[in-house]
Amino acid sequence: MEVHSTKAMAVRAVDLCVALLHERPSIESVSRVLRDHGEVGDLDLGEADVAAMRSAAVRLREVLGAAGADEAAALLNRLLAGAAQAPRLTSHGSSTSWHLHVDSGDDAPWGEWFLASSALALAVLLADYQRVPGGLCASASCGRPYLDFGGGSPRRYCSARCATRERVAAHRSRSTVGG
Repeated sequence: MEVHSTKAMAVRAVDLCVALLHERPSIESVSRVLRDHGEVGDLDLGEADVAAMRSAAVRLREVLGAAGADEAAALLNRLLAGAAQAPRLTSHGSSTSWHLHVDSGDDAPWGEWFLASSALALAVLLADYQRVPGGLCASASCGRPYLDFGGGSPRRYCSARCATRERVAAHRSRSTVGG
């Protein structure tokens, strides 16, 4: 039985944001991400659903790009006020562990579900860690959203590859200027 956790829902949200905003989103690519994160059965995902999810991803990306916890909290509060319904517990007919939903029902439209569930997950993580639960890659050629659950200094890059690419570019720039 699949167990839902706040971190897993946040990871799913960021993976969907990347697929919807930084790749060529299609029914197939979005379905693949949903299945990678445990969705089963007939997803009945259409072009309008992908468009609605892409719109939600733009709004969620703003949260991860917030300058600090206060700004992220204000953005999340607006998202939750506009998208969330009264909290309810569901197990999807005993096919998953019990978990919280704030969309309108188990058959809510994909865009509504994505925005409401992702905003809830990010809000819980902000409350738990007292900081923005991620960021946007500092690489000028990337900008992908990422999560940051670690302690210490906040991450600046979505991956080691982007961090290395930026370090190499900075080194080359210094070598060219100084040489």
